[in-house]
Amino acid sequence: MVMAKNKFHDGPGPSQRQLRVGELIRRTLSEILARGDIHDPDLNRMSITISEVTTSPDLKVATAYVMPLGGQGHEDAIAALARNKSEMRRAIGKKSALKFTPDLRFRIDETFDRMDQSRELFNRNEVKRDLQD
Repeated sequence: MVMAKNKFHDGPGPSQRQLRVGELIRRTLSEILARGDIHDPDLNRMSITISEVTTSPDLKVATAYVMPLGGQGHEDAIAALARNKSEMRRAIGKKSALKFTPDLRFRIDETFDRMDQSRELFNRNEVKRDLQD
């Protein structure tokens, strides 16, 4: 069997099942955080965007890429999410039809920073000049 390579990674890309489960977890986490279902006042005071959730091939680990509103307080957001991951995992298990709920991990989504860096690069005079030629 020949595996197609993902254009962003050296190995094969995620399976349809991984993508489906990741999106289900992303939507469920977003809903849980938006409604304040977690009993942690620190976490409920924060506005956190869940931009993507990736899962391991065996679906036992889910990594959520998050960004606090305004891009400030990364460490506090990750600490609050990690502190409440067992409660969030239980909530995901109750709200989703998954046979097994994966272990949750949280990482800061750095794509916003990369977009800003790209924008700055394209605004440089020497890059504008090179693009016009």
